[in-house]
Order: sequence, then C-alpha cells, then structure tokens
Amino acid sequence: MLLKNVWLILFVLWGLPLTYYRSKFRKIVYQTESWTINFKPLFLKELKALFGNIYPGNKDYLKFRNFYRFYLLIYLLLFTSYLTFSQKSNMDEIKIGSSIPLFKLPDQNGNLFDISSLVGKKNLVIYFYPKDDSPGCTAQACSFRDQFEVFNEADAIIIGISGQSVKSHKEFAEKHRLSFTLLSDEGDNIRKLFGVPTNLLGILPGRVTYIVDKSGKVIYTFNSQMQATKHVDEALRILRDLKH
Repeated sequence: MLLKNVWLILFVLWGLPLTYYRSKFRKIVYQTESWTINFKPLFLKELKALFGNIYPGNKDYLKFRNFYRFYLLIYLLLFTSYLTFSQKSNMDEIKIGSSIPLFKLPDQNGNLFDISSLVGKKNLVIYFYPKDDSPGCTAQACSFRDQFEVFNEADAIIIGISGQSVKSHKEFAEKHRLSFTLLSDEGDNIRKLFGVPTNLLGILPGRVTYIVDKSGKVIYTFNSQMQATKHVDEALRILRDLKH
C-alpha cells in the first residue's frame, strides 16, 4: 500500500514546507499577518515578487523568497516525474485491438473462474470497479443487473472485478440481487495485468470497462470514474453495433 501511494506521500510531505514558506512569503509580499491571505486569489504581485526582487533591502523577504523558490522547484520536478512515471506505467495498458490476457480468479461463490473458458465463445463485458457497495459502484452494478437479459440477448457475459474479498463480493451480490459474476482480485494483480489507470495519484482504483468480441480482442474501452452507469449504456451500444 505504501508503494502504491508513494507519489501521494511525496506530494504531501513536500507540500507541507512548501505551504509554510508560501504563507510566510505571501504575508511579507502583501504586508499582512492575516492567515486568509493564503486563500486569496492574488497572484500577479506574488509572481513578480517570486521571480523578481521587489523589496531589495528586506532580508526576510529575500530569505523566504529563496526557500519558496527551492521548494516550489522540487515540487514541480516531483509532479513532472509523476506524469512521466504514469505514462510509462500505462504503456502496457490493454487497449482497443489488444488480445485479452488470460487469468483465473475466485468468484463471489468461492469458485475458481477461468476466463479462457469463455474466450472465443462469448462476447465479454469486463468492468473494473473501485469498491463493493460504494454509491457509484452500486449504481453501476444495479444498472448491469437491470440490463442483464439485454446483454444475454447480445450473447455477452458480464464480469465485474475489484480488489475486495470473496465474502465482500458475496454480500454485495446478495444485497443487490446481482445476477452476474463478480471476481475477487485481492492484491490487484489482474487490474495491473490490464493496466487499469488509477485516479487521485494512485489512491482511487480506476473504473474501466472492456468490451471483448468472440475472437478475444478488445473492441472498445470506456474509462470514467464519475459516470458509473454510462459504462452500461456504452457497453450495450457497442454490442448492438457488433450485431449489425
């Protein structure tokens, strides 16, 4: 978990002194002791003071300006490194045209589910979601449940995957009368195998749906954390087009 959230930890740890020195710097620049100056959208004078020298004889100004410059520079380097790291980590991401990786996971009943038993026989709707019984995930699962027969008519199997336990999946499925397969990916190994992106600097598992045709190729992906039920609409739209 520590490694997974290493970027968030770095941003928070380095952001603390950055925030402190920026606060001190702003108070000197705007000549106030009010803590509210930290939240006021006054940037032009701050930028001039940061990159120039508006108070040449003020030693406190010069000291905090230099500290602020240093911590801001390192923070920007951290952010650039994060973006570079994220792009590299997504190079192996499963995309349209990719062959679906084969995997085995326990379902909500504790039975081992082997995806290879379906590849080449059924269309697949594989969706990764963050957490059982959270509001967005519940709305998404119930929407898939309500359209279950429509997916069945399209010769498609719905498979939901998240990192919770078999027990958690079982309770989630029973509570909302879910009629499709939920797979327990504890350790997020299959999520990593697919290269599912994360959100909020790695804190929040991504919500991504993959549509796989009977050749085992991914023909569509939909990535949206907030539009949970739209995953269902998009999946149905692609499957309808597949029939024509």
